[in-house]
Amino acid sequence: MTQHIRDRINRQLDALGEDRLYQVLDYVEFLESRYGQRAATPPNTFQRLADTIEDRLRAGGLAASTVSEAMGFLNKAVGALNGAMAAGTSVASDLASAAKRAGTAVVDELTVTPAGAPTPPGTAAAPVEPAPPPGAAAWPPPAPASPVNPSVHPPQTPPPTQTPPGTGPAPQPPGTPT
Repeated sequence: MTQHIRDRINRQLDALGEDRLYQVLDYVEFLESRYGQRAATPPNTFQRLADTIEDRLRAGGLAASTVSEAMGFLNKAVGALNGAMAAGTSVASDLASAAKRAGTAVVDELTVTPAGAPTPPGTAAAPVEPAPPPGAAAWPPPAPASPVNPSVHPPQTPPPTQTPPGTGPAPQPPGTPT
């Protein structure tokens, strides 16, 4: 709709009373349902609620001025709710972007570049493994010896046992086979 047509319709509507404005609204809705070339802009949740309440008030036989006054109050409330919703959306968006920036900063801190050179755009450097604190056991613990490849973890042989003197096997008399 051009601005000229919109202004002309508004000038004509300004001259009508509340009762006739609701008749015009009904007629416009009828024309849209019958001849609409494209779907009307869908109302948000609060606008749909206000439209439903308005339709029920009108169906209840209330005077047009009473319905209009009630809708004025309701539209103020809808405006406040829309403002609160926009503020909540803005806060959520700000939090998401801050979290994304913080995550990017952490990733940047954990990337390794050769000799301090900058990382080329579109590539990521390998992450740095944090060093364990001094005196801490290595994690993960070493894997057990592999029977397939003993060179990975050679089997541990027990140290040779030493027997204290005089506690060894009994001496054999000469000429006895050993």
